Amino acid sequence: MSAPRLGPAFWIAAAILFVSAAGLNAAISALRIHLRKLPIEAPGGRKVQAIPAETASWKRLMDIVEKPEIVTTLGTENYLTRVFVQKPDAVTAGERPKRADLHLAYYTGSIDTVPHVPERCMVGGGWSIVGDSVEVGIALDRSDWREDRLVPAAFAGRVWTARTSLQFSDEPGRRVRLPKGSERVPMRITEFADGKAGRRMFAGYFFLANGGLTSSAEGVRQLAFDLRTDYAYYLKVQVSSPDADSPASLADLAGSLLSELLPEVMRCVPDWVAVESGQYPLDRSAAVEASTGLKRRE
Repeated sequence: MSAPRLGPAFWIAAAILFVSAAGLNAAISALRIHLRKLPIEAPGGRKVQAIPAETASWKRLMDIVEKPEIVTTLGTENYLTRVFVQKPDAVTAGERPKRADLHLAYYTGSIDTVPHVPERCMVGGGWSIVGDSVEVGIALDRSDWREDRLVPAAFAGRVWTARTSLQFSDEPGRRVRLPKGSERVPMRITEFADGKAGRRMFAGYFFLANGGLTSSAEGVRQLAFDLRTDYAYYLKVQVSSPDADSPASLADLAGSLLSELLPEVMRCVPDWVAVESGQYPLDRSAAVEASTGLKRRE
């Protein structure tokens, strides 16, 4: 039995599909749409473990090394889980120094990564959620902030810098660009309860993503996976405390800690002004061409 002959209709349909596919690829290239995101690291490959163990008001109590199965679930080895405690001279006389647990986790290049947030990991660890999550704006100390005037016109008036610690940084007094929107850092805060141990805990988080800020997974997708950009990264910044008794009190603790640490945190992510200006990474054209097979149009 001979194979059926392929008539003109088949070949016409095949030709249309071929031309359509070629046209789609050409349109994607012409519009500079980037469906595949490339990984990008901080300058020098700096990891979040490099942030100082001490600030003017806080000192490290301990670092927690997660078990291998937890790291697998977390989905990154570029993470930090550090317990801070207030220094005695940073609290009002007669008050007990409070604790703040900082967790940082850096992700890059994958468009499918789902942020690992307290509502998932703490519930998986036996805690239960109390009430609804709320978004609270963290007030940061802006007394040292300066508008960055050495930026392209598109960024004018939108970028601030802050200085690293003169005492505790490995680069004292360096000015570091902050993310856009730092005037109000949005933190999503949830209360958790451990019924067996009778404990309560407030935990909050936000994300740094491609130079911006958001408190939601959907916001991460909108910022980090913008179709116009070659690269994608996001950093989860989480602060929790057994000493907080309300979302507002956790926001106060987080604001105190991050006012002193945010410039150091920003050294552990790419400078997005430099990325969008084409100044970083230096080998970006080669990386894009290797990933896409298309010559980058500068």
